[in-house]
Amino acid sequence: MIHTSNYKPVIIPINDNTDRNEIDRLQDLSATVALNRTKIKEIGRDATVGWRKSIPTVNVSLKQLENGSIQFWNDLANKAQSNTVITLNDFKTSMSDILGYKTDDSLSVLGTVMYPKLRTSGFSFNIGSPDALAERSFTLVGEDELFWQNNNKYVIFFKKTCPTTNATWTVEIGASGQLNYPYPVNDPDLSGNNYFHRIMRVRAGVTTEMVYTTNYTYVSGTHIITLKDVQVGDIYKFWYTATTYISAGSTFTQNDSDMIALPAENCSIYLTSGQYVYRLQSVAVDVTFDRTDLKEIGNTEVVSRGIKSKTVKVTLGRVLETMTIEEILRNKVGSSWGKLNPRQFVDGLKLYVKMYTTSAKTAFNLGYSFGNLGPVNLDAGVPLDDYAKRGVQLEGEEGIITTVEGSM
Repeated sequence: MIHTSNYKPVIIPINDNTDRNEIDRLQDLSATVALNRTKIKEIGRDATVGWRKSIPTVNVSLKQLENGSIQFWNDLANKAQSNTVITLNDFKTSMSDILGYKTDDSLSVLGTVMYPKLRTSGFSFNIGSPDALAERSFTLVGEDELFWQNNNKYVIFFKKTCPTTNATWTVEIGASGQLNYPYPVNDPDLSGNNYFHRIMRVRAGVTTEMVYTTNYTYVSGTHIITLKDVQVGDIYKFWYTATTYISAGSTFTQNDSDMIALPAENCSIYLTSGQYVYRLQSVAVDVTFDRTDLKEIGNTEVVSRGIKSKTVKVTLGRVLETMTIEEILRNKVGSSWGKLNPRQFVDGLKLYVKMYTTSAKTAFNLGYSFGNLGPVNLDAGVPLDDYAKRGVQLEGEEGIITTVEGSM
């Protein structure tokens, strides 16, 4: 059996100069695979003629405790870890592999489950109550679930930067900087020389998947990769499977440096700049992407990726004591205005979620902002033997995640 403590989740961003990272503070990871098979029948026959096998649909969901780190956001957006600002458009063409190294209770590695080329289809941020921990959740979509086992049970990744412009450049597994790396094992489903699951080249910011014989060759006897038509500064990223893991390496490195979790009292919520929202009981943000990931006739792969539209939904819940939010929506804060009519609410509002290292709020940690919001719904409740409650929902299509307070 595989206990959650022995499931080692990691992410490998595919595009740009990015690297493999652990998925920290993960609370839940689930996946569903729709095989998209159609039963074929015909008039004159009682039994099924056969099945039409279409491209599968894989949906992956993850939930993290908010720890104030932008690392996983950068991974999903295929940005370097030095990046400090992410917008919703950064998710248009980005894609990543999610891996889980599975180990049983006797610490024997059974294999690696792999969800390749996942694209972000949405995410959410939630603080459920004044006593809650902040959480963030993600939904991703792809086409495959692979379980590598036996001789192929470890997925190995590394990247190298080309030092020369030449007709060819060689990289040797087991030497030339890959001294501790195991030898690749051929894909058992594919005949011929298929030792690499994927090789990507990043040149001048453009990421291209390499084709065997056209862009590279590999000799299993010498463990040498020959890359063709290389240029100085080309970044090559290699994925393959092996029977053993990297010598002296670990499939998962625990993160004890970032915050364990970020509680509600470390957060400040503003609706428009400088307008702090008091008596707030909950805040939830749901972002969905209407993706246009195109396939083509004659191909079983997605050939183009994009986002047709974005929707941001914000829900604020509070105990009804003052009408501060309504005053903000009416643009009459602090004016002692005597009438608040939802017909006259303004648009173009911005929600700021500022998170700090401690409840003293002296050290900014991470921030979310969602701009150009318009109010779409109000609700009120007067439950028996309780305090009156009020909810406000806003909608927009802009968002920023950042570690720089001034970039919100």
